[in-house]
Amino acid sequence: MLRKFGTTDLQLSPLGLGTWQFSGGQGMIGKYWAPLLEEQVQDIIRIALEGGVNWFDTAEIYGGGESERVLAAALRKLEPLSQAAHIATKWWPIMRTAASIPKTIGERQRVLEGRTIDLYQVHQPFSFSSVSSEMKQMAKLAEQRQIRYIGVSNFSAKQMRTADRTLREHGLRLASNQVKYNLLDRQIEHNGVLETAKELGVAIIAYSPLKQGLLSGKFHADPALLKGLTSFRRNYGGFKPSSLERTRPLIARLEQLAERYQASPTQIALNWLIHAHGDTVFAIPGASKPHHAQELVNAMRFRLTEEEIAELQSLT
Repeated sequence: MLRKFGTTDLQLSPLGLGTWQFSGGQGMIGKYWAPLLEEQVQDIIRIALEGGVNWFDTAEIYGGGESERVLAAALRKLEPLSQAAHIATKWWPIMRTAASIPKTIGERQRVLEGRTIDLYQVHQPFSFSSVSSEMKQMAKLAEQRQIRYIGVSNFSAKQMRTADRTLREHGLRLASNQVKYNLLDRQIEHNGVLETAKELGVAIIAYSPLKQGLLSGKFHADPALLKGLTSFRRNYGGFKPSSLERTRPLIARLEQLAERYQASPTQIALNWLIHAHGDTVFAIPGASKPHHAQELVNAMRFRLTEEEIAELQSLT
């Protein structure tokens, strides 16, 4: 089930676990999700690990380090089950310069309890420094073995090329680009990002792989559930009655395929994502309840046919 992650020697499960939900409701970004008890987080991570998920994506901005802290604490409590788990986290660049990368890595290591940072990513392409300057600082961390591999997030095709070219000057390569990608957000297929990733051997990490839960079909079945969402999530995620109506044909087909595979629409949508482009695309669905983690695990236990993959593409 494991696959090679870009040009690295990491062998990762096609689905990792995104941990934005573990922000504890802290900070502007963390308020997107309701707080979880640490016991809930531990159950979610345990189910993921037992099901074959071997990596977790977090970030400095998720609750100001709260997601990293909670993740590390849960992994510690789940040893030895968690010993082979890999961690990807991110440096927040907005209103900062590249000089902040080496200055803040110690804090990332502290909240992660000294666990290896297998992938360190620049979270956004917006900062007071150039892409090349950021990559040079990242390269220093890799050379000092403070991190293993270097990735980016939300970078354009041109910015990916700049990042990879700079890292090559240090004998390194760009490992990944984390971008929004799902059946309803397919911009990377048209703006050069996916094509460039395949050309350079860069892994794509798809965040929001279920469009914040819209692809699960549960809101189509019961629109009243929209009232239970945080206002931030409801507004930012585009959860509107018009969105539900527009996507009903796709959800209907996901439900039909789910019946065939004894799965769920969520699992069909995730399976499409990790098989539509060979081994290029990985995905990081989140989980706020233990059964969400089990759905994630089960999504890796079958494979859609090429005809079904093409049909879902045509529907969107």
